[in-house]
Amino acid sequence: MIFETHAHYEDKAFDEDRDQLLASLPQSGIDYVVNVGSDPETLDKILEIAEKYPFCYAAVGIHPGSTHKLDEDMLVWLKEKASHEKVVAIGEIGLDYYWDSPDRETQKKWFVRQMALARELSLPLIIHSRDAANDTYQLMKDMHAEEIGAIIHCFGYGVEQARQYLNMGFYLGIGGVVTFTNGRKLKEVVAYAPIEQLVLETDCPYLAPVPQRGKRNSSLYLTYIAQEIARIKNIPYEKVLEITCENAKSFYRIDK
Repeated sequence: MIFETHAHYEDKAFDEDRDQLLASLPQSGIDYVVNVGSDPETLDKILEIAEKYPFCYAAVGIHPGSTHKLDEDMLVWLKEKASHEKVVAIGEIGLDYYWDSPDRETQKKWFVRQMALARELSLPLIIHSRDAANDTYQLMKDMHAEEIGAIIHCFGYGVEQARQYLNMGFYLGIGGVVTFTNGRKLKEVVAYAPIEQLVLETDCPYLAPVPQRGKRNSSLYLTYIAQEIARIKNIPYEKVLEITCENAKSFYRIDK
């Protein structure tokens, strides 16, 4: 069993073969997929996919780079979308200081508001954090996010930041970067972190792992990520699949 915790199959990169690809996933051992919201325009498509495919679930949230689109009415609309029976998390939400747009105060405001929404709805968080380690961690501490639960998606910081998040009981999302030659920092994090707090993700169509790097990513490539985790931690590949799947099912409260 393989659990894809973070995909974007609503992305236009899949317009030509979306249904064919999604329908093929269970035959390739991909038993669960969570498609994750990022922009208001994506959410209806994500929910449509979740309705069409029994193994697909949805997360709804507004990416920090799109928080300039949020207002009080949009937050009410987001809450309505989050009431869908296939929605399992609020995300991806957080802070992105790499692009630094919109301004940081706007990002922080709507990060906090969306965390509060997750608490109100008893849904866990999917966190996007890029070049914003300290502010992300502090805001999550201030909001007692450990009581809500979170995956730090596409984890990109070092062991010290990993320790902080792991101590709060969060999961780290491990994707294709762990297979890159220049992914040394993430390899160190994977070696350090308990396997019981790691989950698999692709962030497809982005960040395809070696040997598919540079191509359109998909959940079919999760095997390369799991193989690299198995190598780093010196545990059987099948054990990586088993434990990360159970981690994700527990986090998303999915029981089949």
